[in-house]
Amino acid sequence: MRACACGVTRRYLRKMGLNPSYFASLPDTPVGPVSVVVQDGAVVRLEWAVIDGPSDPVADTAVVQLAEYFARKRQVFDLPLAPQVSDFQRKFGAALCEIPFGETRTYGDLAKDLGVPAQAIGQACGANPIAIIIPCHRVLGAASLGGFSGAGGVEGKVQLLRLEGAASLLI
Repeated sequence: MRACACGVTRRYLRKMGLNPSYFASLPDTPVGPVSVVVQDGAVVRLEWAVIDGPSDPVADTAVVQLAEYFARKRQVFDLPLAPQVSDFQRKFGAALCEIPFGETRTYGDLAKDLGVPAQAIGQACGANPIAIIIPCHRVLGAASLGGFSGAGGVEGKVQLLRLEGAASLLI
């Protein structure tokens, strides 16, 4: 069994219902280390740690695209995604991917668009297994930043919004 310094192991991922085949890591980003988990030819999860393991073209491409994103050279990801989520979360993820780079929406905006309570939007953001690529950081509260399930919590969200030039929304 291979593990990273933070303790993410294949056993841990299997307990989460994943049987990952491949990994690729980007150890130095504005939000800390990020690893891509690939199963059956599609990205299924991002982990906020370096994971040691075999890689493949999908994982390698995902890391290249993330590096381009962090270098401000990519605004849209073009990757096969297969998050293991409910039908609602899949619909929600598609709505998130429609929010342009550098723009934000509120929980209320998305709730209205999807016909659900704002609380459901917040819960779906928190359950997003492929943060950054499925950009839950672009969703804000009406009068606050809201939360962020990725590394660093709200501070990580602020870093991503700054990277995208949406920092003026934070003032």
